[in-house]
Amino acid sequence: MAPKASSSSTSDLPELTFEGAMKRLESIVDAMESGDTQLADLLSKFEEGSKLLAQCEQRLKSAEIKIEQLKRQRDGSVALEPFPHERSAD
Repeated sequence: MAPKASSSSTSDLPELTFEGAMKRLESIVDAMESGDTQLADLLSKFEEGSKLLAQCEQRLKSAEIKIEQLKRQRDGSVALEPFPHERSAD
């Protein structure tokens, strides 16, 4: 079987909680902003940060879906309602 090609998937990252991934992202940003990091390390940190960001976004989307599914109507039945959110204009 051929080795798996490197991609932007999060499968090669350790399973972290959302909070753990955010903490790791913060430490990566701090290291990158310090100015003491070699270019090769910057690229590696950027790649890891991108994967962690994707992991966090996926976990937030999953939580959003659960919230939508768990909203209950007045009679106690579960109703799927869209989750209100703000999107920044990029």
